[in-house]
Amino acid sequence: MENQLPQLVSDAVLVKSGAMPEGSETVKGYDFNNGVNYHQLLESYKRCGFQATNFGKAVEEINKMIDKKMEGIPEEKKEDYYDNPCNRQRSNCTIFLGFTSNMISTGVREMLRYLAEHNMVDCIVTTAGGIEEDFIKCLAPTYLGDFNKYKGGDLRDRGINRIGNLLVPNDNYCKFEDWLMPILDKMLEEQKTEGTHWTPSKVIDRLGKEIDNPESVYYWTHKNNIPVFCPALTDGSLGDMIYFHSYKNPGLIIDLVEDIKRINNQAVYALNTGMIIIGGGVIKHHICNANLMVCNSADSDKYNPQKDRRRKSSFYTTSTSC
Repeated sequence: MENQLPQLVSDAVLVKSGAMPEGSETVKGYDFNNGVNYHQLLESYKRCGFQATNFGKAVEEINKMIDKKMEGIPEEKKEDYYDNPCNRQRSNCTIFLGFTSNMISTGVREMLRYLAEHNMVDCIVTTAGGIEEDFIKCLAPTYLGDFNKYKGGDLRDRGINRIGNLLVPNDNYCKFEDWLMPILDKMLEEQKTEGTHWTPSKVIDRLGKEIDNPESVYYWTHKNNIPVFCPALTDGSLGDMIYFHSYKNPGLIIDLVEDIKRINNQAVYALNTGMIIIGGGVIKHHICNANLMVCNSADSDKYNPQKDRRRKSSFYTTSTSC
């Protein structure tokens, strides 16, 4: 009896395995002995486990969006849909891209610029920081710092701002003000003399034109007529400048109402939509809410024909928190 495994232990530990859930895949990573094949590498993430699997699923969804866009508009659909509300050439899949400001503050900015430069997305939503930091980087560099080495108060006394482990001299914001204020003056003058109706997306487009720098994300959104929506345009340095301008040269009006109509109609008049959302908060809600206008869901399986008798849309979504 002393050398016999207790039945209680045997019952608890040595349980015979049952059948694996249907569709279970084995865990297997990429073998670099096969060389560096980026397509196969990205595909392999789905079978790596932990968060890599979620990343792999996101890659899969984005590939679905691209495939749908590349199909072209079916012939029988060409006469059934209005032009894109922002006068952008229509495609078979309207891809919404949302990102928070830290993506522009960091080196991810260059990847986002690539997407805009090569016309790979149709609509962008970001925060005020996601707008201003792009232009500020065109005027002066952002520097690498350290999360723990520097105290915020000490940096502030030295006229240096911190974004996580990034450092931004105060002078950068002064250069931004010097660049922005004359543009706001011109916009106000055009409002008065030409009746220009400014919205956040039209302001961003104008700034993308004025920066005239191919390193800028918004230089390329302007060139490629990709609308950029920012419902929180005043929540940052850009808002500070607009506030200062309202005292220096009052009267500029920026209309939010037209922009909510423009972004919602991006989804309403799309044949299919895709959503790539990096981060959360206002950018995530703004994109998801626009897509709710069509099928009350971001999932084609939940399509309700009573909500929209004109068409059935397919939705492809991927989201990540940063």
